[in-house]
Amino acid sequence: MNKEYFAHVTAIIDEGCKIGEGTKIWHFSHIMTNCKIGEKCNIGQNVVVSPDVILGKNVKVQNNVSIYTGVICEDDV
Repeated sequence: MNKEYFAHVTAIIDEGCKIGEGTKIWHFSHIMTNCKIGEKCNIGQNVVVSPDVILGKNVKVQNNVSIYTGVICEDDV
């Protein structure tokens, strides 16, 4: 397990994902293949991030959100 970020034991992170330092991924979230998540992000509970999504630094995703393939989210959103 990568110690640079926190992922709750129930979170699923698929192969090929890049997760930035200080990021937190909470209960029952699923980060799918080849996602890029920047530093200091907060991914809430029950979140689905589809393959190849890019999230910048310091992005907050609220609980129960789905982010679909093709989304690129800039920093500080």
